[in-house]
Amino acid sequence: MSTRVGEVLAQALRVLVGHRRAAYAAAALATAVNTVPDLARQVLVWEDPSRLHALAVDVVGVATAVLAQLWVTGALVDLPSAGPLRLGGALVRGTRTGWRAVRAAPGTVVAGVAAGGAVSAVITLPASIGALGAAHVLGPLGSPAVGAFAVAAVSDVVASVVTLPFLALVLVLVGAGPVGPGAGRAPGSP
Repeated sequence: MSTRVGEVLAQALRVLVGHRRAAYAAAALATAVNTVPDLARQVLVWEDPSRLHALAVDVVGVATAVLAQLWVTGALVDLPSAGPLRLGGALVRGTRTGWRAVRAAPGTVVAGVAAGGAVSAVITLPASIGALGAAHVLGPLGSPAVGAFAVAAVSDVVASVVTLPFLALVLVLVGAGPVGPGAGRAPGSP
């Protein structure tokens, strides 16, 4: 990992710790909204043995997770400068910031995704494998007991709340500034 990447990840963690209430409040709100389609997509394949349908459900899950991530990014865009949460227009702002981050520093974004993914895996995999069994974590659910499904769902919710703000701040730190010659922005408006 390059020094610059490590510095951005460390700075994102510092900002997160310093502004944890606002960051986790935004993540909790996004996760609560995302939980409805997340649970609904799983229920649609509750007893479906098809791996193709399970894959389609996972694709929908990734898409809704990306939307939640971009919304949190837009909501937290002013946090590094001790600004307030900006909920209005957060998805558009977060999409712009995310796009700029990927263009400006793709390696840093990948490192942020990998770090967040590792934390998410530590939270979700033991609980989900213990509750559902390894074969059902990535494949079709089969017909899980409601309690087992609830354990896996709660671990996903906790992982989302914990990891969304970290990656959002990584995206903000590398994507909220100018990208390339002559590219400027008004303060607080990526």
